[in-house]
Amino acid sequence: MNNPAPVRKLGPLQWLLLAIPCIAVLAVPWFNRVDPKLFGIPFFYWWQMAWVPLSGLAIAIVFRSIAPARKAD
Repeated sequence: MNNPAPVRKLGPLQWLLLAIPCIAVLAVPWFNRVDPKLFGIPFFYWWQMAWVPLSGLAIAIVFRSIAPARKAD
């Protein structure tokens, strides 16, 4: 039985990449406004909606950078 490869620890770049989405959606005074509207949606809402896939992308990038490569069976 093979032992799985160890997972690498998070470095400063990975921590920063994970912190950016958190700061972007929690810093409400920075984006608490109506204009500019996108397809009639106020800025406050589309800013938060935009960060849903961007957060997933950041998490995926960090995961791929620290997880060991899988072997095809």
